[in-house]
Amino acid sequence: MSLLDPILNLDPISRVRRNHGLEHATLHILSKRNLGKRMGGHSDFNGFWLLGDLETEQVRSAADEALRRMKNGEHHLAVHPNCGTNFAAAGSMAGLAGLMGMIGVGSRRRDKLERIPLVATLGTLALILAQPLGPVLQKKITTSGVPGNLEIVAIIPSQRGRVTAHRVTTRG
Repeated sequence: MSLLDPILNLDPISRVRRNHGLEHATLHILSKRNLGKRMGGHSDFNGFWLLGDLETEQVRSAADEALRRMKNGEHHLAVHPNCGTNFAAAGSMAGLAGLMGMIGVGSRRRDKLERIPLVATLGTLALILAQPLGPVLQKKITTSGVPGNLEIVAIIPSQRGRVTAHRVTTRG
């Protein structure tokens, strides 16, 4: 049990995490069925949005399969390589590395310019070290691969300009 468990298990947070996991699992399945097609998603307390040129029946089939597979123990489907958590972790670490590289630099422009190689090296190292961090943060904090009593209530298609979107509503 982690120190964060009492917070992560609060109903609103738990719902967002489980919806986020279901969103990722659905995207994994859709990606395998639609190779090369661009897709994305966004989760909240009441479900998630899927963006991409997809038919509603494709989304329904993938979401149903994702939920079934997660309930049957495939919790790893909740972690996705293109999750914003990965990008936020890498960006945060690179930003902090850049900040550390500038500590103690003089006030002249030349002093700052001379630090660019160090800052670039530290930023690169931070990006390398961040590679395993994003998935760990997903698994432990931002998603849950255990859907519990989550169920899909509705899948509603809409058009957002030129982008097709599907709202997947959940409860539980």
